[in-house]
Amino acid sequence: MKKLIIQIPCLNEAATLPATLADLPRIIPGIDCIEILVIDDGSRDGTADVARACGVDHVVRLTRNKGLAAAFTAGIDAAIKQGADFIVNTDADNQYSGQEIPKLLAPLLRGEADIVIGDRNISELQHMSWRKRQLQRLGSWVVRQVSNTSVPDTTSGFRAYTREAALRMTIVSEFSYTLESIIQAGKKRMAIAHVPIRTNPRTRESRLFDSIFGYIKRSAATIVRIYTMYEPLKVFTYLGLSVFAVGFALSMRYVYYVLQNEGFRHQGSLIAAAVLMIVGFQVGVIGLLADVISGNRKLLEDLLYRVRSLELPESAVEDNDAHHDQSHARKKRRWEH
Repeated sequence: MKKLIIQIPCLNEAATLPATLADLPRIIPGIDCIEILVIDDGSRDGTADVARACGVDHVVRLTRNKGLAAAFTAGIDAAIKQGADFIVNTDADNQYSGQEIPKLLAPLLRGEADIVIGDRNISELQHMSWRKRQLQRLGSWVVRQVSNTSVPDTTSGFRAYTREAALRMTIVSEFSYTLESIIQAGKKRMAIAHVPIRTNPRTRESRLFDSIFGYIKRSAATIVRIYTMYEPLKVFTYLGLSVFAVGFALSMRYVYYVLQNEGFRHQGSLIAAAVLMIVGFQVGVIGLLADVISGNRKLLEDLLYRVRSLELPESAVEDNDAHHDQSHARKKRRWEH
């Protein structure tokens, strides 16, 4: 039996949640059971009570507001423990059309992907300003480069996961899960697909950030942090070589003036060169240490995956083992080809 859990992170969404729930499909081909999970991220307007009144199957209530990333993670954990075979995440403001969920699930049901992300076609969103659309496009391009994926709309919160993908997800950001989960999935060699989706008219302004500058700053910090977690040696090597190269250039400048018998007038360049070359070398050493720490982090992620697997219901464990075998077979066929 294939079970789908649709999770909806909420923060003071009592007004928009009923419309969002009413828009969700109740029957999807290939899915035997559909349940709805609402994560109340410390709301103060009775969102959890509204969710229960609307008949949702599960409510996870955080006692205080912890942010979108924490609410998303809490939902994923709860869905896994409830034995979900597939998990769909959508927003409580009814931005994403619930009728597009079957399209989102199709690549998962066919076994073609581990994660599917809904593409809103940012360039045609009328409610989004031109400047914001360009920033979204730029941000998505950066994420594609660092994650080696082809997702056009990396900030879309309308996405679907297999149980295996959800088990292997470890979100550490406190801002948003959207960018981090794509970079993480790309580095873990998960199969990520995207499908075009329709969106509903906007019901309210975004609450994720106060200003565009604040969003850029926090998103950039998230990208750099997560990429460094997975590619520390590369990041610190490039940084160390850059600093070392500047120091080496200054040392060559000093040598030039020495040959011109003017070295005594440019001893500052020699001191600066020595300092920069030493710092560059130390940054490289830090990269080696960070790479060792990164290896330990991968071991911890694997341990967390095993712990989560132990929390699965007995029937879900058997399905998960079968799915794991099928996934392994698909990877083997790709390697042979």
